Amino acid sequence: MSYKKGVEILPAHLLKEVQKYVDGGLIYIPKKSKRVGWGHLNGSKKSLEKRNRNIYELFKNGIPIDEIADTYYLSEETIKKIVYGKKQL
Repeated sequence: MSYKKGVEILPAHLLKEVQKYVDGGLIYIPKKSKRVGWGHLNGSKKSLEKRNRNIYELFKNGIPIDEIADTYYLSEETIKKIVYGKKQL
């Protein structure tokens, strides 16, 4: 993020209006575009959801938690969070 001088980018009437609220301070002006959630652009979120569904299916089919953990290189605690989590897949 780069800082810009208000006097250089804002029309004089708008600068005076802003100075009524913030005189000499710094303000953050957010982008117009909406922010995209984590993992939506690169597919990470879908990939993890698919992995978790597969883990849950293995568990439902009787595969022991320690074996699933070894298969996916995850801790047994992580596998438990996936299969016993509140949000069912």
